[in-house]
Amino acid sequence: MTLRYCIFSGSSAGRLPLYTEAAKQLGHALVDSGIGLVYGGASVGLMGVIADTVESRGGEVIGVIPRSLVEKEVAHTRLSDLRIVDTMHQRKALMAELSDGFIALPGGIGTLEELFEVWTWAQLGHHGKPCALLNVNGFYTGLASFLDHIVDEAFLKPVHRNMLIVEQEVSPLLAALRTYEAPRATKWITATHR
Repeated sequence: MTLRYCIFSGSSAGRLPLYTEAAKQLGHALVDSGIGLVYGGASVGLMGVIADTVESRGGEVIGVIPRSLVEKEVAHTRLSDLRIVDTMHQRKALMAELSDGFIALPGGIGTLEELFEVWTWAQLGHHGKPCALLNVNGFYTGLASFLDHIVDEAFLKPVHRNMLIVEQEVSPLLAALRTYEAPRATKWITATHR
């Protein structure tokens, strides 16, 4: 069975060319490692960049997109495996089912929402798959600091904060995903269990 990682990323390419370069680097690394790509099925932004990169190198690409976005003509129609679903909820569920881990490239609120949902599922013990941020040019540094603040305020256990892998470079990121082991700690924080 092929290992597949789900990549969440922007439907925009962002302000800096290095975001596009990071998407290409990750795409090359996935192919070089024999890892398939699952993503949101669009042809635009960083989503399109990573799909094009993996497909151009002969790697496996599975796109999952809701019908409403197909109708807006943002679907990547050149993919050999484009799965069209009815809702965003179905999209996320199918992407999660098809994937062995999750990586967020830079992106907007949709990228964050997708990542936080699968990370929450992991925290609740619904799956043991790794979740990660590729912190390109410090893009996620502020978010990582805020997550540490949430731990300090006792709304998140350190063990669950540490479930989210944060790396600046592709190679250590993929290495961390390969060696990831889900914690056995429960989610619930009480006055006696911090």
